[in-house]
Amino acid sequence: MSELSLSLSATALLKLRSLLPDDCVLTDSASLQHYGRDWTKHFDIRPSAIVFPLSTSDVVKLVKFARTEKIGLVPSGGRTGLSGGACALNGEIVVSFEKMNRVLDYNELDRTVRIEPGVVTEFLQNFAREKNAYYPVDFAARGSSQMGGNIATNAGGVKVLRYGLTRDWIAGLTIVTGAGEVMDLNKGLVKNATGLDLRHLMIGSEGTLGFVTEATVRLTSPPKPLTVLILAIPDLESVMKVFAKFRANLPLTAFEFFSDVALKIVIEHTHLPKPLAQDYPNYLLIEVENTDASTEAEILENFETCLSEGWVIDGSIAQSEAQARDFWRLREDISEATAPFTPYKNDVSVTVAKVPEFLLKTDAALKAGYPDFQVVWFGHIGDGNMHINILKPPTLSREEFLERCKGVNAALFQIIDELGGSVSAEHGVGLVKKDYLSHTRSEPEIQLMRAVKRMFDPDGIMNPGKVF
Repeated sequence: MSELSLSLSATALLKLRSLLPDDCVLTDSASLQHYGRDWTKHFDIRPSAIVFPLSTSDVVKLVKFARTEKIGLVPSGGRTGLSGGACALNGEIVVSFEKMNRVLDYNELDRTVRIEPGVVTEFLQNFAREKNAYYPVDFAARGSSQMGGNIATNAGGVKVLRYGLTRDWIAGLTIVTGAGEVMDLNKGLVKNATGLDLRHLMIGSEGTLGFVTEATVRLTSPPKPLTVLILAIPDLESVMKVFAKFRANLPLTAFEFFSDVALKIVIEHTHLPKPLAQDYPNYLLIEVENTDASTEAEILENFETCLSEGWVIDGSIAQSEAQARDFWRLREDISEATAPFTPYKNDVSVTVAKVPEFLLKTDAALKAGYPDFQVVWFGHIGDGNMHINILKPPTLSREEFLERCKGVNAALFQIIDELGGSVSAEHGVGLVKKDYLSHTRSEPEIQLMRAVKRMFDPDGIMNPGKVF
């Protein structure tokens, strides 16, 4: 791969403007800063231009232009990522899919919907609801995240326990590779035993192989009415005991964990009411589908068993849809509420069976090595995914804080190594985690991934500098 240019020449910029309508190429400083980053706050942003393709053919033209000019392309969706995957640091052109936001087709028999990548997650969820169907991949950023970005990072969220990841709902993809080739992958088929499924290679590749320009998404039946509980637990050891009990007896759709520190920050930020009369060290949010008339009684029976065993010390069941939404906000608003504290985020996972050991080891390591750091814990316990947010002390500069967080990473990723986990569960690798990829992927795996990238992206223009 040849070295890429760090900026656009005046001649190249004129040529770029000729490829798209006037309002589809922006170079003003406000737009460069707005579209050139995701939610990661620790990088200096320096894109050359922002472009808004309107079709697959526009993306092909942009890729061919970038190959000729030897300049990188950074894909941009809702920019809700937390790994720097949509950050442009070295004069790249940011390709925003904001204007490619149409629903192209709905197939009622196959229960699939064909969309462009700029469709917002919540829009797709509402579209499905109108068709008496359900798109189940869900997370706090549903109102701004776009489906192209979800596909690029194989987004998970709060319903993985029941419904799986984005990967499980993508029936087909149209992509433009780094060579400017258009590929129609899997064509929406349920069964297709014709060799390697390149669709799944694209999902989770973070735009390093090619850009998604259309996706065929599967929908399912809406769930039965849902019951939401908040439970207080006395210690980390109790988390998986409660999970095992509820999972064995009830149709769980979500099993979420958050700490008292997280709850207090959210309540201060949102002014939501406290879920329980007293304060407790840790909380669980559990969502159960009421599949039959006995579900409610079984929920109470399981709660009472956990209470008598000492695994739970208090709890509340939402009595209305409004209260259920408030309970969910206590969990989902954590990222927004902690944003003013400039948190350093880690998104890691282990197998569900190893969650208790991971929680205890990580908690001990952070308390021993970094007693002055305030740590906000939350996560998707039911699928082994934890989010560890370290809040920047006001006495530290950004540079000092980031340097100390490298020590946190060393301690955390040593535990991940021991337990065979992942340094990135659902946010991707991007810029933030690429130096730590070897903790999860072996050297032969990494070399094979590099070789695959060269095949799809011979000039290294597709989201350069990310993942590897």
